[in-house]
Amino acid sequence: MSKRKIGILTGGGDVPGLNVAIKAVVTRAQSHDIEVVGLRRGWLSVVAINPEDPETIKEYVEPLNMQRVRTIDRTGGTTLHTSRTNPANVRPDDVPAHIAESDRRPTERGTVDVTAHALKVLEFLELDALIAIGGDDTLSYAARLHQEGFQVVAIPKTMDNDVFGTDYCIGFSTAVSRSIDAITSLRTSVGSHERIGIVELFGRNSGETSLFAAYLSDVDRAIISEVPFEMQRLIDFLVADRERNPSRYAIMTISEGATILGGEIIERGEADAYGHRKLGGIGLLVAEAIKLHTGLHTMYLQPAYLMRSGAPDALDRMVARSFGNLALDQVALGHTGRMVALQQGIYTTVPLEMVVSGKKTLDVTAYYDTEQYRPKVRDVLGKPMFLY
Repeated sequence: MSKRKIGILTGGGDVPGLNVAIKAVVTRAQSHDIEVVGLRRGWLSVVAINPEDPETIKEYVEPLNMQRVRTIDRTGGTTLHTSRTNPANVRPDDVPAHIAESDRRPTERGTVDVTAHALKVLEFLELDALIAIGGDDTLSYAARLHQEGFQVVAIPKTMDNDVFGTDYCIGFSTAVSRSIDAITSLRTSVGSHERIGIVELFGRNSGETSLFAAYLSDVDRAIISEVPFEMQRLIDFLVADRERNPSRYAIMTISEGATILGGEIIERGEADAYGHRKLGGIGLLVAEAIKLHTGLHTMYLQPAYLMRSGAPDALDRMVARSFGNLALDQVALGHTGRMVALQQGIYTTVPLEMVVSGKKTLDVTAYYDTEQYRPKVRDVLGKPMFLY
């Protein structure tokens, strides 16, 4: 019987902990006598590889052994690199010339689905299974491959913690920790100048990053993606918060996906392969409104990519390593079409299709005061240690 061979890739935005998960998979594979190869740049690999061109294989396929992954867990990011490519939704001009016309299926959006080519690439590479690490976008295509009959196991990661089917995603704890550090540091300048500070954090559909960063750093107000807010009410709260503070300042967090009541989400640029445009700017809008209505000066901060930069914290190391071990064990047992997950603090697996079956959002009733725009954890009895 020939030795089994699997692939592993990372897609979407990088988060701290990806390299820890990759190393865990490779390490665990040794005990199961499974060969691991990395597919570089996420799903772009299965689009860009031309089986008849050895140079594309050399560029996008990387054998992974213990020597190669020995030190990668000491840094953040992903050693395999990443992309936001969606093989089911490629713009016509971006379809490589080597993909046969018979492997190009037009979509209703005017794009091209090259999944047929992707499957041929996976077969050419003689992969028995694939471990895909990503957010809901990356994993939605993993679910597509599973539907096509290819064996896939998924590992969820995202700073927004919004992958449906799991309570926790790799990268979330570090993102919150980085946000708390930024908020704590900003207090120095905001307090010195007696201003109002607005910290805009990642979070398209889920406000967990804004809420938990606000809860743990004890800011005055927190705006989340799930609850549209009234601008004048927020301004009045912040002005009163500043007046009550002996240091004469106030500070708040806001999710980049937050909306003003009756307004639209602030987006810019062209939609990516998964239909998403870049978010950002709602915090600046709040800052400008405060200045206009009160004359008070503000300080607006977007930690942005610093939230995902650097090495993972202890929790993300723990989860990434455990997810990597669990994912490889599932492959070894033949339990594919699954996503590894955490539910109520317990490691488990769920059907991969669950990723595309819904959108994960914050439990507003349990964690948020919609009238006061503040975190409000009503009861911790019976909750997991980290609440989510």
